[in-house]
Amino acid sequence: MLGKESNHAAVTQRQAEGSRAPGGSTERGLEVWKEQRRQPQEESGTKRVIAGAAERYSRAALRHFVAFRHLSPSAAEYGRRLPSAAEQAPRACAVCVAAMATAQTEAGGARSVMAGAAGPAAMGDVGPAGLATASLGTAGPAADGAECGAGDAVVAEEPPAPPALPGLRLVQQGAEAHVYRGLFLGRAAVAKLRVPKRYRHPALEERLSRRRMAQEARSLLRCRRAGIPAPAVYFVDYVTNSIYLEDIVDSITVQDHIYSVQKSGNYTSGLRKLAEKMGELLARMHDEDIIHGDLTTANLLLRPPTENLDLVLIDFGLSFISGLPEDKGVDLYVLEKAFISTHPDTEAMFQALLKTYAATSKKSGPVIKKLDEVRLRGRKRSMIG
Repeated sequence: MLGKESNHAAVTQRQAEGSRAPGGSTERGLEVWKEQRRQPQEESGTKRVIAGAAERYSRAALRHFVAFRHLSPSAAEYGRRLPSAAEQAPRACAVCVAAMATAQTEAGGARSVMAGAAGPAAMGDVGPAGLATASLGTAGPAADGAECGAGDAVVAEEPPAPPALPGLRLVQQGAEAHVYRGLFLGRAAVAKLRVPKRYRHPALEERLSRRRMAQEARSLLRCRRAGIPAPAVYFVDYVTNSIYLEDIVDSITVQDHIYSVQKSGNYTSGLRKLAEKMGELLARMHDEDIIHGDLTTANLLLRPPTENLDLVLIDFGLSFISGLPEDKGVDLYVLEKAFISTHPDTEAMFQALLKTYAATSKKSGPVIKKLDEVRLRGRKRSMIG
Protein backbone atom coordinates (compact mmCIF):
# COMPACT_ATOMS: atom_id res chain seq x y z
CA MET A 1 0.00 0.00 0.00
CA LEU A 2 2.82 2.39 0.88
CA GLY A 3 4.52 1.63 -2.46
CA LYS A 4 1.40 2.41 -4.47
CA GLU A 5 0.80 5.66 -2.60
CA SER A 6 4.41 6.76 -3.19
CA ASN A 7 4.15 5.99 -6.93
CA HIS A 8 0.89 7.92 -7.21
CA ALA A 9 2.43 10.88 -5.44
CA ALA A 10 5.41 10.82 -7.80
CA VAL A 11 3.15 10.83 -10.89
CA THR A 12 1.07 13.69 -9.47
CA GLN A 13 4.23 15.67 -8.76
CA ARG A 14 5.55 15.17 -12.33
CA GLN A 15 2.24 16.30 -13.81
CA ALA A 16 2.23 19.37 -11.63
CA GLU A 17 5.80 20.19 -12.66
CA GLY A 18 4.85 19.79 -16.30
CA SER A 19 1.90 22.10 -15.91
CA ARG A 20 4.06 24.68 -14.22
CA ALA A 21 6.73 24.56 -16.95
CA PRO A 22 6.61 27.48 -19.36
CA GLY A 23 4.50 26.48 -22.42
CA GLY A 24 4.22 22.89 -21.20
CA SER A 25 0.58 22.59 -20.09
CA THR A 26 -0.98 19.17 -20.27
CA GLU A 27 -3.94 20.36 -22.37
CA ARG A 28 -1.65 21.97 -24.92
CA GLY A 29 0.42 18.82 -25.16
CA LEU A 30 -2.67 16.74 -25.86
CA GLU A 31 -3.81 19.12 -28.61
CA VAL A 32 -0.40 19.01 -30.29
CA TRP A 33 -0.33 15.23 -30.07
CA LYS A 34 -3.83 14.90 -31.60
CA GLU A 35 -2.98 17.31 -34.40
CA GLN A 36 0.18 15.37 -35.23
CA ARG A 37 -1.81 12.10 -35.40
CA ARG A 38 -4.63 13.62 -37.51
CA GLN A 39 -2.38 14.70 -40.41
CA PRO A 40 -1.00 11.24 -41.31
CA GLN A 41 -4.50 9.76 -40.94
CA GLU A 42 -5.98 12.27 -43.39
CA GLU A 43 -3.14 11.68 -45.84
CA SER A 44 -3.49 7.91 -45.61
CA GLY A 45 -7.29 8.20 -46.02
CA THR A 46 -6.88 10.26 -49.20
CA LYS A 47 -4.37 7.77 -50.55
CA ARG A 48 -6.73 4.90 -49.82
CA VAL A 49 -9.57 6.62 -51.69
CA ILE A 50 -7.35 7.27 -54.74
CA ALA A 51 -5.94 3.74 -54.67
CA GLY A 52 -9.43 2.25 -54.34
CA ALA A 53 -10.73 4.24 -57.32
CA ALA A 54 -7.73 3.26 -59.44
CA GLU A 55 -8.16 -0.40 -58.52
CA ARG A 56 -11.90 -0.41 -59.32
CA TYR A 57 -11.49 1.17 -62.76
CA SER A 58 -8.48 -1.04 -63.53
CA ARG A 59 -10.58 -4.12 -62.73
CA ALA A 60 -13.41 -2.83 -64.95
CA ALA A 61 -10.96 -2.30 -67.81
CA LEU A 62 -9.54 -5.81 -67.30
CA ARG A 63 -13.00 -7.39 -67.37
CA HIS A 64 -13.89 -5.65 -70.64
CA PHE A 65 -10.53 -6.60 -72.09
CA VAL A 66 -10.95 -10.30 -71.22
CA ALA A 67 -14.53 -10.34 -72.57
CA PHE A 68 -13.43 -8.67 -75.82
CA ARG A 69 -10.52 -11.09 -76.34
CA HIS A 70 -12.99 -14.03 -76.29
CA LEU A 71 -15.04 -12.59 -79.16
CA SER A 72 -14.58 -13.86 -82.68
CA PRO A 73 -12.71 -11.65 -85.16
CA SER A 74 -15.89 -11.04 -87.14
CA ALA A 75 -17.68 -9.74 -84.07
CA ALA A 76 -14.76 -7.50 -83.22
CA GLU A 77 -14.82 -6.05 -86.74
CA TYR A 78 -18.57 -5.66 -86.54
CA GLY A 79 -18.37 -2.87 -84.03
CA ARG A 80 -18.49 -4.69 -80.68
CA ARG A 81 -15.80 -2.58 -79.19
CA LEU A 82 -14.92 -1.80 -75.63
CA PRO A 83 -16.47 1.30 -74.11
CA SER A 84 -14.13 4.24 -74.11
CA ALA A 85 -12.25 5.32 -71.03
CA ALA A 86 -14.34 8.46 -70.68
CA GLU A 87 -17.55 6.38 -70.73
CA GLN A 88 -16.31 3.96 -68.09
CA ALA A 89 -14.62 6.44 -65.75
CA PRO A 90 -15.72 10.01 -66.33
CA ARG A 91 -14.45 10.99 -62.88
CA ALA A 92 -11.36 8.85 -62.80
CA CYS A 93 -7.87 10.14 -62.18
CA ALA A 94 -5.21 10.13 -64.88
CA VAL A 95 -3.85 6.79 -63.66
CA CYS A 96 -7.22 5.08 -64.15
CA VAL A 97 -7.73 6.48 -67.67
CA ALA A 98 -4.23 5.48 -68.71
CA ALA A 99 -4.86 1.89 -67.56
CA MET A 100 -8.13 1.65 -69.49
CA ALA A 101 -6.57 3.18 -72.58
CA THR A 102 -3.85 0.51 -72.48
CA ALA A 103 -6.46 -2.26 -72.30
CA GLN A 104 -8.33 -0.80 -75.27
CA THR A 105 -5.17 -0.56 -77.34
CA GLU A 106 -4.33 -4.23 -76.75
CA ALA A 107 -7.89 -5.31 -77.56
CA GLY A 108 -7.70 -3.64 -80.98
CA GLY A 109 -10.41 -1.06 -80.36
CA ALA A 110 -11.17 1.28 -83.23
CA ARG A 111 -11.39 4.38 -81.06
CA SER A 112 -8.33 6.34 -80.13
CA VAL A 113 -8.26 7.45 -76.52
CA MET A 114 -5.63 9.99 -75.53
CA ALA A 115 -5.13 10.05 -71.79
CA GLY A 116 -2.66 12.10 -69.81
CA ALA A 117 0.28 10.32 -68.29
CA ALA A 118 0.23 9.67 -64.54
CA GLY A 119 2.59 12.33 -63.27
CA PRO A 120 2.77 15.88 -61.97
CA ALA A 121 2.72 17.39 -65.46
CA ALA A 122 -0.36 15.38 -66.50
CA MET A 123 -2.17 16.21 -63.30
CA GLY A 124 -1.56 19.84 -64.05
CA ASP A 125 -3.13 19.48 -67.48
CA VAL A 126 -6.32 17.84 -66.28
CA GLY A 127 -7.41 20.78 -64.19
CA PRO A 128 -8.19 21.33 -60.53
CA ALA A 129 -10.93 18.72 -60.42
CA GLY A 130 -8.46 15.98 -61.36
CA LEU A 131 -10.37 14.93 -64.49
CA ALA A 132 -8.42 13.24 -67.26
CA THR A 133 -8.66 14.50 -70.84
CA ALA A 134 -9.90 11.81 -73.25
CA SER A 135 -10.78 12.20 -76.90
CA LEU A 136 -13.05 9.75 -78.66
CA GLY A 137 -15.21 9.55 -81.79
CA THR A 138 -18.81 10.39 -81.09
CA ALA A 139 -21.77 8.60 -82.61
CA GLY A 140 -23.44 11.72 -83.90
CA PRO A 141 -22.46 13.07 -87.32
CA ALA A 142 -22.33 16.65 -86.06
CA ALA A 143 -19.43 15.80 -83.76
CA ASP A 144 -17.30 14.25 -86.51
CA GLY A 145 -14.28 16.38 -87.15
CA ALA A 146 -15.06 18.74 -84.27
CA GLU A 147 -12.48 19.58 -81.67
CA CYS A 148 -13.26 18.46 -78.15
CA GLY A 149 -10.44 20.39 -76.54
CA ALA A 150 -6.88 21.59 -76.90
CA GLY A 151 -4.69 18.79 -78.18
CA ASP A 152 -7.56 16.29 -78.55
CA ALA A 153 -7.98 14.24 -81.74
CA VAL A 154 -11.41 12.96 -82.80
CA VAL A 155 -11.66 9.91 -85.03
CA ALA A 156 -14.68 9.87 -87.37
CA GLU A 157 -16.39 6.46 -87.40
CA GLU A 158 -18.32 4.97 -90.28
CA PRO A 159 -20.94 2.23 -89.86
CA PRO A 160 -19.16 -1.13 -90.01
CA ALA A 161 -19.76 -3.35 -93.02
CA PRO A 162 -21.74 -6.55 -92.38
CA PRO A 163 -19.35 -9.38 -91.54
CA ALA A 164 -18.98 -12.39 -93.78
CA LEU A 165 -20.32 -15.72 -92.53
CA PRO A 166 -18.62 -18.85 -93.90
CA GLY A 167 -20.63 -20.58 -96.61
CA LEU A 168 -23.34 -17.89 -96.66
CA ARG A 169 -24.00 -14.76 -98.69
CA LEU A 170 -25.69 -11.56 -97.60
CA VAL A 171 -29.15 -11.17 -99.18
CA GLN A 172 -30.86 -8.50 -97.09
CA GLN A 173 -30.00 -5.80 -94.56
CA GLY A 174 -32.81 -5.01 -92.14
CA ALA A 175 -33.18 -2.70 -89.16
CA GLU A 176 -32.90 -5.53 -86.62
CA ALA A 177 -30.77 -8.10 -88.43
CA HIS A 178 -28.79 -8.97 -91.56
CA VAL A 179 -30.08 -12.02 -93.45
CA TYR A 180 -27.73 -14.54 -95.11
CA ARG A 181 -28.51 -17.56 -97.27
CA GLY A 182 -26.41 -20.55 -98.16
CA LEU A 183 -25.45 -23.96 -96.78
CA PHE A 184 -25.01 -24.93 -93.14
CA LEU A 185 -23.62 -28.44 -92.61
CA GLY A 186 -24.85 -29.40 -96.07
CA ARG A 187 -28.40 -28.05 -95.57
CA ALA A 188 -30.04 -25.01 -97.12
CA ALA A 189 -30.08 -22.45 -94.34
CA VAL A 190 -30.89 -18.84 -93.54
CA ALA A 191 -28.78 -17.03 -90.95
CA LYS A 192 -29.95 -13.93 -89.08
CA LEU A 193 -27.20 -11.79 -87.61
CA ARG A 194 -28.52 -9.19 -85.17
CA VAL A 195 -27.42 -5.61 -85.78
CA PRO A 196 -25.97 -4.01 -82.61
CA LYS A 197 -27.58 -0.70 -81.74
CA ARG A 198 -24.73 1.76 -81.28
CA TYR A 199 -26.82 4.18 -79.24
CA ARG A 200 -27.26 1.60 -76.45
CA HIS A 201 -24.79 0.87 -73.70
CA PRO A 202 -22.76 -2.23 -74.70
CA ALA A 203 -23.83 -4.20 -71.61
CA LEU A 204 -27.51 -3.44 -72.26
CA GLU A 205 -27.15 -4.23 -75.97
CA GLU A 206 -25.54 -7.58 -75.16
CA ARG A 207 -28.32 -8.49 -72.72
CA LEU A 208 -31.16 -7.51 -75.06
CA SER A 209 -29.64 -9.29 -78.07
CA ARG A 210 -29.16 -12.53 -76.15
CA ARG A 211 -32.65 -12.43 -74.64
CA ARG A 212 -34.40 -11.72 -77.95
CA MET A 213 -32.41 -14.33 -79.82
CA ALA A 214 -33.18 -16.96 -77.16
CA GLN A 215 -36.85 -15.99 -77.22
CA GLU A 216 -36.95 -16.33 -81.01
CA ALA A 217 -35.55 -19.86 -80.78
CA ARG A 218 -38.06 -20.78 -78.04
CA SER A 219 -41.01 -19.48 -80.05
CA LEU A 220 -39.95 -21.39 -83.15
CA LEU A 221 -39.53 -24.63 -81.19
CA ARG A 222 -42.89 -24.12 -79.49
CA CYS A 223 -44.58 -23.63 -82.86
CA ARG A 224 -43.08 -26.79 -84.28
CA ARG A 225 -44.08 -28.84 -81.23
CA ALA A 226 -47.66 -27.60 -81.68
CA GLY A 227 -47.65 -28.50 -85.39
CA ILE A 228 -47.59 -24.88 -86.56
CA PRO A 229 -45.49 -24.51 -89.75
CA ALA A 230 -42.26 -22.65 -88.92
CA PRO A 231 -38.59 -23.01 -89.90
CA ALA A 232 -36.44 -25.48 -87.98
CA VAL A 233 -33.68 -24.11 -85.75
CA TYR A 234 -30.25 -25.45 -86.70
CA PHE A 235 -27.87 -23.50 -84.50
CA VAL A 236 -27.78 -20.50 -82.14
CA ASP A 237 -24.45 -18.64 -81.91
CA TYR A 238 -24.23 -16.41 -78.83
CA VAL A 239 -20.75 -15.13 -79.77
CA THR A 240 -21.83 -13.42 -83.00
CA ASN A 241 -25.53 -13.11 -81.98
CA SER A 242 -26.70 -15.09 -84.99
CA ILE A 243 -29.25 -17.86 -85.46
CA TYR A 244 -29.25 -20.45 -88.28
CA LEU A 245 -32.67 -21.56 -89.53
CA GLU A 246 -34.15 -23.82 -92.18
CA ASP A 247 -34.45 -22.19 -95.61
CA ILE A 248 -37.91 -22.60 -97.14
CA VAL A 249 -36.65 -23.17 -100.68
CA ASP A 250 -38.56 -21.67 -103.64
CA SER A 251 -41.15 -20.07 -101.38
CA ILE A 252 -42.65 -16.62 -101.89
CA THR A 253 -44.11 -14.18 -99.41
CA VAL A 254 -47.85 -13.72 -99.04
CA GLN A 255 -47.30 -10.07 -99.86
CA ASP A 256 -45.87 -10.88 -103.30
CA HIS A 257 -48.60 -13.45 -103.90
CA ILE A 258 -51.35 -10.89 -103.17
CA TYR A 259 -49.68 -8.41 -105.51
CA SER A 260 -49.54 -10.96 -108.33
CA VAL A 261 -53.15 -12.06 -107.83
CA GLN A 262 -54.43 -8.46 -107.75
CA LYS A 263 -52.65 -7.74 -111.03
CA SER A 264 -54.45 -10.65 -112.68
CA GLY A 265 -57.82 -9.02 -111.96
CA ASN A 266 -59.86 -12.00 -110.66
CA TYR A 267 -58.76 -12.35 -107.07
CA THR A 268 -61.96 -12.58 -105.03
CA SER A 269 -62.15 -16.34 -104.42
CA GLY A 270 -58.40 -17.03 -104.26
CA LEU A 271 -57.59 -14.36 -101.72
CA ARG A 272 -60.60 -15.27 -99.58
CA LYS A 273 -59.34 -18.84 -99.20
CA LEU A 274 -55.88 -17.51 -98.39
CA ALA A 275 -57.34 -15.24 -95.69
CA GLU A 276 -59.19 -18.18 -94.13
CA LYS A 277 -55.96 -20.20 -94.05
CA MET A 278 -54.18 -17.28 -92.37
CA GLY A 279 -56.96 -16.99 -89.77
CA GLU A 280 -56.67 -20.70 -88.90
CA LEU A 281 -52.89 -20.46 -88.59
CA LEU A 282 -52.98 -17.38 -86.34
CA ALA A 283 -55.70 -18.92 -84.15
CA ARG A 284 -53.53 -21.99 -83.54
CA MET A 285 -50.55 -19.82 -82.76
CA HIS A 286 -52.44 -17.65 -80.26
CA ASP A 287 -53.97 -20.70 -78.60
CA GLU A 288 -50.38 -21.72 -77.79
CA ASP A 289 -49.91 -18.25 -76.17
CA ILE A 290 -47.29 -17.27 -78.77
CA ILE A 291 -47.28 -13.58 -79.69
CA HIS A 292 -45.50 -12.98 -82.98
CA GLY A 293 -44.93 -9.26 -82.44
CA ASP A 294 -44.49 -8.38 -86.14
CA LEU A 295 -47.35 -9.92 -88.08
CA THR A 296 -47.24 -8.74 -91.69
CA THR A 297 -47.87 -10.38 -95.04
CA ALA A 298 -44.07 -10.25 -95.61
CA ASN A 299 -43.53 -12.59 -92.63
CA LEU A 300 -45.79 -15.31 -94.05
CA LEU A 301 -44.42 -17.61 -96.75
CA LEU A 302 -46.19 -19.82 -99.29
CA ARG A 303 -44.52 -23.12 -100.15
CA PRO A 304 -44.68 -24.22 -103.78
CA PRO A 305 -47.07 -24.90 -105.39
CA THR A 306 -48.94 -21.82 -104.24
CA GLU A 307 -52.32 -23.37 -105.10
CA ASN A 308 -52.03 -25.58 -102.00
CA LEU A 309 -51.88 -22.47 -99.76
CA ASP A 310 -49.25 -24.10 -97.52
CA LEU A 311 -48.32 -21.22 -95.16
CA VAL A 312 -45.18 -20.89 -93.04
CA LEU A 313 -44.64 -18.30 -90.29
CA ILE A 314 -41.20 -16.67 -90.15
CA ASP A 315 -39.33 -13.86 -88.38
CA PHE A 316 -40.03 -14.37 -84.66
CA GLY A 317 -37.39 -11.84 -83.65
CA LEU A 318 -39.90 -9.76 -81.63
CA SER A 319 -41.97 -12.67 -80.35
CA PHE A 320 -42.77 -13.51 -76.74
CA ILE A 321 -45.02 -15.78 -74.69
CA SER A 322 -48.21 -14.30 -73.24
CA GLY A 323 -51.74 -15.47 -72.55
CA LEU A 324 -53.22 -11.98 -72.25
CA PRO A 325 -56.02 -11.11 -74.71
CA GLU A 326 -54.49 -7.61 -74.81
CA ASP A 327 -51.28 -8.86 -76.43
CA LYS A 328 -53.13 -11.06 -78.90
CA GLY A 329 -55.42 -8.18 -79.85
CA VAL A 330 -52.40 -5.95 -80.50
CA ASP A 331 -50.92 -8.73 -82.65
CA LEU A 332 -54.04 -8.78 -84.84
CA TYR A 333 -54.12 -4.98 -84.91
CA VAL A 334 -50.58 -4.90 -86.31
CA LEU A 335 -51.63 -7.29 -89.08
CA GLU A 336 -54.71 -5.18 -89.84
CA LYS A 337 -52.55 -2.05 -90.18
CA ALA A 338 -50.20 -3.98 -92.48
CA PHE A 339 -53.14 -4.90 -94.70
CA ILE A 340 -54.39 -1.30 -94.83
CA SER A 341 -50.98 0.19 -95.65
CA THR A 342 -49.64 -2.52 -97.97
CA HIS A 343 -52.73 -3.94 -99.70
CA PRO A 344 -55.47 -1.43 -100.45
CA ASP A 345 -59.00 -2.65 -101.14
CA THR A 346 -58.51 -5.81 -99.08
CA GLU A 347 -60.93 -5.03 -96.23
CA ALA A 348 -63.08 -8.03 -97.14
CA MET A 349 -60.04 -10.27 -97.02
CA PHE A 350 -59.14 -9.20 -93.45
CA GLN A 351 -62.77 -9.57 -92.33
CA ALA A 352 -62.72 -13.16 -93.62
CA LEU A 353 -59.48 -13.71 -91.69
CA LEU A 354 -61.05 -12.45 -88.45
CA LYS A 355 -64.19 -14.55 -88.97
CA THR A 356 -62.14 -17.73 -89.41
CA TYR A 357 -59.93 -16.77 -86.45
CA ALA A 358 -62.98 -16.36 -84.19
CA ALA A 359 -64.41 -19.72 -85.34
CA THR A 360 -61.12 -21.62 -84.89
CA SER A 361 -59.61 -20.19 -81.71
CA LYS A 362 -60.82 -21.44 -78.34
CA LYS A 363 -59.99 -18.07 -76.72
CA SER A 364 -61.21 -15.74 -79.45
CA GLY A 365 -63.99 -13.95 -77.53
CA PRO A 366 -61.79 -11.77 -75.25
CA VAL A 367 -59.26 -11.31 -78.05
CA ILE A 368 -61.79 -9.84 -80.52
CA LYS A 369 -63.15 -7.61 -77.77
CA LYS A 370 -59.65 -6.33 -77.00
CA LEU A 371 -59.04 -5.81 -80.71
CA ASP A 372 -61.97 -3.37 -80.80
CA GLU A 373 -60.50 -1.50 -77.82
CA VAL A 374 -57.07 -1.36 -79.43
CA ARG A 375 -58.58 0.09 -82.59
CA LEU A 376 -59.98 2.97 -80.58
CA ARG A 377 -56.74 3.89 -78.84
CA GLY A 378 -54.04 2.55 -81.19
CA ARG A 379 -51.24 0.17 -80.24
CA LYS A 380 -50.66 1.80 -76.85
CA ARG A 381 -51.31 -0.47 -73.92
CA SER A 382 -54.22 0.12 -71.58
CA MET A 383 -53.18 1.65 -68.24
CA ILE A 384 -56.08 -0.04 -66.39
CA GLY A 385 -55.48 -3.27 -64.51
